[in-house]
Amino acid sequence: MEKKLSREEAWELLTEYTKTPALQTHALAVEAAMSHFGHLNGEDEEVWGVAGLLHDLDYEQFPEEHCKKAEEIMRDRGIDEVYIRAMSCHGYGICTDTKPESQMEKILFTIDELTGLINAVCLMRPSKSVLDLEVKSVKKKFKDKRFAAGVNRDVIRQGCEMLGMELDDVIRETIAGMKEKAEEIGLKGNL
Repeated sequence: MEKKLSREEAWELLTEYTKTPALQTHALAVEAAMSHFGHLNGEDEEVWGVAGLLHDLDYEQFPEEHCKKAEEIMRDRGIDEVYIRAMSCHGYGICTDTKPESQMEKILFTIDELTGLINAVCLMRPSKSVLDLEVKSVKKKFKDKRFAAGVNRDVIRQGCEMLGMELDDVIRETIAGMKEKAEEIGLKGNL
């Protein structure tokens, strides 16, 4: 690795380009899920978490150049290719041609949209919390295309196929990762 970013350096970089609280919270949710999956895969949780944290680095300021601008910013700072590839892969088939190859890349591709869906489901619940959320509640809303209509369910399905994982298992582990940082991502609710 050229430059392994610390969590603090990654957060500084993210907040330099991303000021909107909702986008920062999304980055934190993806970081939480990625760290969890890193742990499950016996990998460096901080590397996986940082990849999640930085995946939308350019989205707020450069939505038209999403992923391309982030690559430029990261290269200019000498940031390791592992983070650049992961960031680029999450836009595969949407705004990049970088196909996810590593487990980390495939998981980031799969769970980015899913964390958004889970977040939306939580906000509809009486508890407003991820802590009491069950897979079946997410699955039900996953099937309802009108609910959180901006969430690209095809990307999630495609990701599950790439991973050779069942949707239920991906949902379960993504929820588990988000539970670990429930307060930080604003989903502790009233529990």
